[in-house]
Amino acid sequence: MDIIYLKNLKIDTVIGIYDWERRMKQTIILDLEMGADIRKAASTDNIEDTLNYKAIAKRLMSYVGESEFELVETLAENIAKIIMYEFNVPWLRLSLNKKGAVREVRDVGVMIERGNNK
Repeated sequence: MDIIYLKNLKIDTVIGIYDWERRMKQTIILDLEMGADIRKAASTDNIEDTLNYKAIAKRLMSYVGESEFELVETLAENIAKIIMYEFNVPWLRLSLNKKGAVREVRDVGVMIERGNNK
């Protein structure tokens, strides 16, 4: 299986359990690795034959930007479902970073892997 990836996708959203977090948008950072077979696209040189990472990024920017979850775990799971079902991705690894969520810690977040090729 080949991997198409997006690294450092920054999206502002409402995320958190505390009142102050619910009143403002915070930046989350996504890193995605998505399983794909790129052989057909490599031979045809046609975007229709591959996983369109720009379309995925636009979909996630819209979805995440409008969401208001309390937990990063919930947001990560919903992002995984969107990618797998809407873009027919059989496997993905997702890292969701809620930078600055804990004082004195640079990065905080979750990493999940979903699909049948672990």
